Amino acid sequence: AFKAAVLIQRWYRRYVARLEMRRRCTWRIFQSIEYACEQDQIKLHNFFSYLMDHFTPSSSKERDFISRMFVSGESFKEAELEKYCDYESMEVPDSYTGPRLSFPLLPDHATALLEAFKQKQQLHARYVLNLLHETRKHLKQLPNISHVSTCYSEEVTVCGDLHGQLDDLFLIFYKNGLPSPSKSYVFNGDFVDRGKQSLEVLIILFTFLLIYPKEVHLNRGNHEDHMVNLRYGFTKEVMQKYKVHGKKILKMIQNVFCWLPLATLIDQKVLVIHGGISDTTDLDMLEKIQRNKFISVLRGKKRKESNRNVEIQEINGESQVEADAAGNEAASSLCPQPRPAQAPSMANRLEFSRWVRQTVQEQIEWCRRLVDISESESEELTYSSMVSLTDLDGPCWTRQEEWKQILDILWSDPMPQEGCTANTVRGGGCYFGPDVTGKILEKYNLQFLIRSHECKQEGYEFCHNRKVLTIFSASNYYEIGSNRGAYVKLGPDLVPHFVQYQANKTAHTLTMTQRQGFLVARISRVEESAFRALREKLFAHTSALISAFKAYDKDNTGRIALSNWATAVESVLHLGLPWRMLRPQLVPSTADGMLEYKSWLDDLAMEQRSQEHIQSSLLEVIYRNRSNLETIFRIIDRDHSGLISFEEFHQTWKLFSAHMNIELTDDGINDLVRSIDFNKDGNIDFNEFLEAFRLVKQSQ
Repeated sequence: AFKAAVLIQRWYRRYVARLEMRRRCTWRIFQSIEYACEQDQIKLHNFFSYLMDHFTPSSSKERDFISRMFVSGESFKEAELEKYCDYESMEVPDSYTGPRLSFPLLPDHATALLEAFKQKQQLHARYVLNLLHETRKHLKQLPNISHVSTCYSEEVTVCGDLHGQLDDLFLIFYKNGLPSPSKSYVFNGDFVDRGKQSLEVLIILFTFLLIYPKEVHLNRGNHEDHMVNLRYGFTKEVMQKYKVHGKKILKMIQNVFCWLPLATLIDQKVLVIHGGISDTTDLDMLEKIQRNKFISVLRGKKRKESNRNVEIQEINGESQVEADAAGNEAASSLCPQPRPAQAPSMANRLEFSRWVRQTVQEQIEWCRRLVDISESESEELTYSSMVSLTDLDGPCWTRQEEWKQILDILWSDPMPQEGCTANTVRGGGCYFGPDVTGKILEKYNLQFLIRSHECKQEGYEFCHNRKVLTIFSASNYYEIGSNRGAYVKLGPDLVPHFVQYQANKTAHTLTMTQRQGFLVARISRVEESAFRALREKLFAHTSALISAFKAYDKDNTGRIALSNWATAVESVLHLGLPWRMLRPQLVPSTADGMLEYKSWLDDLAMEQRSQEHIQSSLLEVIYRNRSNLETIFRIIDRDHSGLISFEEFHQTWKLFSAHMNIELTDDGINDLVRSIDFNKDGNIDFNEFLEAFRLVKQSQ
């Protein structure tokens, strides 16, 4: 009996170990593909940024288009934004049966919203805009770093990424209770994108923020950025739900996002930030930055920065000749110092007074441009502007330095090795080691950091000797069953208590035996989904893989050793996956250890063609570039109408042709755009945009 028990125990342990290994491999696949996608987004954005920095507009119309392409949120002054997003002129029809909001908000309003969203009801656009207006007004008065104390409530609950998963937010409130004077919450960014109910999540969080401004705190995440929203679904979601007023709602949300606080400090001992830190993180600088300047953190505005540096050299008394010649040319063309007109005679006091006022006003405007204060920013005093005014004698940071501070805290990840290196996997922020964590904690007298930004299988994870805690609240993030969500509760002793969950109705009603079978089936389902995504990735790089395989096939036999297959695949995809371990799931085994790579790739093509009936080589390119194409389409479609006007296409093509040195007349561009408009309705929709791409590829 004892031997039998030991035998069963060994069998069971091996079985569990194999399941765990499958789960970890699946996890690596999902995470690698996700980070590769983020890299693509930043590369695409950097490409457009490069075009903008090296494109000289030839007319005011082109200048307007360029300024709108990435900084559309800055093109509105305070009064203009409120006029554009005027909710008071909107009428709510009598037939509307959804929740109604009146301000100031009360707890009953929040309860009504929760019930309405459970019933799949939609909040009227008037109330959405009104809520965003009030939220923006409140956020503008908040500091960059919020301060929370456990003295005033029993505990503080910190939640990580929600990513538009409303069921997870409902589950958190069900388990932990709604926000109240005795129940404080910190939501640590990434409220939107990927999930299908991002707007509902945002509405609920903003509602509770206004009802309990001292108990509910929101940090900005890297997805609270309109450029990221273009790729990951939030922009599309808003336009689908609010076809008439969607553009106004998006414009207002853009502006609200840039006013979100950057961090939260609990009892002066626990720092809560979305991504992480770097070896240059400076909390004193973060407290004084005008955070609303950074509508999109992806773009650092290098062009303006170089101009500003040149002019700061002039102020400091450095020789203009010694400064960089190119920078001076840009500075003189973009922001020349005004030369005062000839002063009138002192005898005419009225004329002289006018001259003084005009000259002073010109100098003030020049100084505003010099320090990069956008005219669109509010003239009313905000918390950050008051901090800046009270510290005029303090250090002067460049915009690039400020931008890097924000980029690092929103995009960085911890690593087990010492030091601080560029985050090449995501394409933004940095990797910081335990030594960097230790220095920051010691410098600011902190106990530990709480961050989010990374999906964890159990919903949370400690690293750096338990000095860094990652908390992630979106369960089933990659696939149903892929991960748990979690939140953490901190009392006055600041000892973290975790609550894990999975928003899955099926698992709650199962017996113990059924749960074991459900676990195996769930891992199999998640694993299948991961390998399907990986096969799509392999198929999308067919041409590059053939070239890599041929490097090992010197005799052109069409066959390579299975041992070389893994090396060749990694050299093309750069996903950092354990390809030798994954090989049995992707490649058929053979007795001689050789792979006929062309027939293997043909099988991949057949699998994808069964889903979309397109020529194989063309489908490969579509798979590889569809996300980029959709993002480019949404960048050109500045009014988010789902259509590119001829004017939008015309200006974008001028940008591309200037970069690629292609001479094309206005008539030539008009002929091009008319040829893409297949249904001749005067606009280009995404299907026409994609179809034009297919036709070009076919002709090649």
